[in-house]
Amino acid sequence: MRTITILGSTGSIGQQTIDVLQQWQEPYRIGYLATHTNIELLAQQVERLRPLGVVVVEERAWMEFRRRSSFDGPVLCGVEGLQEAAADARNSIVVVSLVGAISIFPTLAALQAGIPVALASKEALVSAGHILMRQARHAGVPVLPIDSEHSAALQCLLGEDPETIEELILTASGGPFRTTPRERLAQVTVEEALRHPRWRMGAKITIDSATLMNKGLELIEAHWLFALPPERLRVLIHPQSIVHALVAFCDGSVKAQLALPDMRIPIAYALSYPRRLSLAVERLDLAALGQLNFEPPDEERFPCLRLAWEALRQGGSLPTVLNAANEVAVAAFLSRAIRFVDIPELIERALSHFPPLAEPTLEEVLELDRQTRLFVQQAVRMRASVSQRR
Repeated sequence: MRTITILGSTGSIGQQTIDVLQQWQEPYRIGYLATHTNIELLAQQVERLRPLGVVVVEERAWMEFRRRSSFDGPVLCGVEGLQEAAADARNSIVVVSLVGAISIFPTLAALQAGIPVALASKEALVSAGHILMRQARHAGVPVLPIDSEHSAALQCLLGEDPETIEELILTASGGPFRTTPRERLAQVTVEEALRHPRWRMGAKITIDSATLMNKGLELIEAHWLFALPPERLRVLIHPQSIVHALVAFCDGSVKAQLALPDMRIPIAYALSYPRRLSLAVERLDLAALGQLNFEPPDEERFPCLRLAWEALRQGGSLPTVLNAANEVAVAAFLSRAIRFVDIPELIERALSHFPPLAEPTLEEVLELDRQTRLFVQQAVRMRASVSQRR
């Protein structure tokens, strides 16, 4: 019987993982379920799924859950709780779907324990990919992507000789502003940016999709997941979001993975890899679709993609700065403290401010993440102060 731990069970990916497991054709049990603060939904999941244990990251929410719940299993707290849950020897696989750099800790803990990870948290590989993938190789266990694009790439590469790969192409929908005049972007509202044309996601990742930073972060992830240099990675805009990734090979052939936009497909593939789980999802009808369109990304319209490319090419600690600066800038935009076009400006300032480290340790990654957040938060406050004086 497989034991599946879901860290981030109350988020979108976590809930869809549970939906997938309802269709599981083999015996399984839930190891740990984890949330940051959503103890109401966690309590419902505990009642329905009867996990071996739970983790509540935020201390006050943890205390409240313990006060309310009659659950008799372990109720762990904080980052330490996530690490303990991830490293539990009973786990067959750990799904990590946590927001922020906190995702690094349980991912590393699982890999150190020799447990495969199904990873949906971009921050882990973007900030500490060199550390996590080195540990995965040492332990001989896979890091399986849940992102639709990386899952598509994994499916295209299965059984292929890595030496024959010429190029890995990730697709992007282009978000809600693909055809918006550049001069109009300064007036973009939060509500407009949250209207993604294809995917239903959380607020932060939806804004990342609107700026194309989402695709920039995915390029950095792909570099680590598939051990490909930046010059063999590319992005194409594909508004229909049907082709999720393509791989071009040395003989001139190209493989692509196609599916309707549904995160349950990559979730199921990560959980059942290298087999496939039969899923009750809507099937793709190419005849009804009619056509598929592709175009190069406009890096002038979407400077976040350019900044991610630069961080990837220079490497070292710059992706850590990129990720931390982006998180703070997106949060500031969502709280209406800055404009949409200020997001890349703040990120670029942070990238210029911090001297790059060639191969930072985990401690250096975490300290740089902290310093970057403070730097961008201060920049946001200064902008707000200037705006108030005008």
